[in-house]
Amino acid sequence: GILALWLGTGFYRVDAGEQGVELLFGKWTGEVSGPGLHYRLPSPIGDVETPNVEQVRRLDIGFRGAGDDPRRTPQRSAVPQEGLMLTADQNIADLKFSVFWKIRNAGEFLFNIRAPEQTVRIAAESAMREVVGRTQFEPLLTAERQQVEQLTLSLLQSILDEYEAGLTIQNIQLLAVEPPPPVIDAFNEVQRARQDKERLENQAEAYRNRIVPTARGEASRIVQDANAYRERVTKEAEG
Repeated sequence: GILALWLGTGFYRVDAGEQGVELLFGKWTGEVSGPGLHYRLPSPIGDVETPNVEQVRRLDIGFRGAGDDPRRTPQRSAVPQEGLMLTADQNIADLKFSVFWKIRNAGEFLFNIRAPEQTVRIAAESAMREVVGRTQFEPLLTAERQQVEQLTLSLLQSILDEYEAGLTIQNIQLLAVEPPPPVIDAFNEVQRARQDKERLENQAEAYRNRIVPTARGEASRIVQDANAYRERVTKEAEG
């Protein structure tokens, strides 16, 4: 009876959104079970881990403390050693971004990598540095932000797949891209100067578009008046 009761403790349930990782003497057997009722050898011979594989986890890189609200300004808790990166045109950009990931294979997640969150953080920072290193500073601020996110996601996923980490990267979100704090005032001054330059160029172009047609019309009128005068004088002389 005691043996039967002991064997009966080997049944276990895997809930929805979880994966069961069966262990034999503490070693992963290579089996991953889905939701439902399953059996493994009772403890202490066998054991099971059931991590949640549907939960989307978030890692903040370049800052701390924004929680789940991306609208919060992360500058107050900046982490410069993570966020400062060199662009393709030798400028320094201060990036703050978040990585959203979840478990794809619970067995690989638990036994193929140590300190999964730290692994994701280091790999994400490395992938972002590589992509930013191939991107000019100005496009990084404006037009190519989404492209940088996608390239970083693909590169990070390939790194984790090479590690057999059992993770899926859901999204990478760039929250802030700006110059480093010591030079941000000078950078803003340059941006304002460029905006003033563009404004003056637009005003000059508008003035040109207004004056040139008027001058051409006036010139055409003068030529027509001169032709008419010539014709009149010529006719009078002939008469």
